[in-house]
Amino acid sequence: MSDPYNVLFLCTGNSARSILAEAIIEREGMGRFRGFSAGSHPKGELNPYAVQLLERLNHDTAAMRSKSWDEFARPEAPKMDFVFTVCDQAAAEECPYWPGQPMSAHWGLPDPAAVEGNEAERRLAFSETYRMLRNRISILVNLPLNSLDRLALQDRLDEIGRTGAE
Repeated sequence: MSDPYNVLFLCTGNSARSILAEAIIEREGMGRFRGFSAGSHPKGELNPYAVQLLERLNHDTAAMRSKSWDEFARPEAPKMDFVFTVCDQAAAEECPYWPGQPMSAHWGLPDPAAVEGNEAERRLAFSETYRMLRNRISILVNLPLNSLDRLALQDRLDEIGRTGAE
């Protein structure tokens, strides 16, 4: 087996969406993909609703933490093959240079942490975000990556980002 693809999910706070995506790709990628997440302005802690959902779904959260994307712009950082923004704020911000020109796309989703309401409504928002991310990531990990040229792959990544709340 060749080295796994490194995938970085970016968001502003790195406490919810990007954390969920990191956990999902670790599971869905079945060793072919390695997930990372970071934020432009990390909150420094994970959203408790995100952690509870991931733990309820038997994801390992022990090593997860909210961190700056600066960690992945350093020379000693893992080389990224894919970089995805998962929130609208990150898409409008200037991203650091990524060595090796990884494939990138915007996969924006509503912020579940911004949902106001009772406990059930907030948990539902996180579950819906998880579902949408899992749908997109499942498409990614099942793409025939070895048979797509760079342009075709970019088209597919952009298309995945437009995948609605199916």
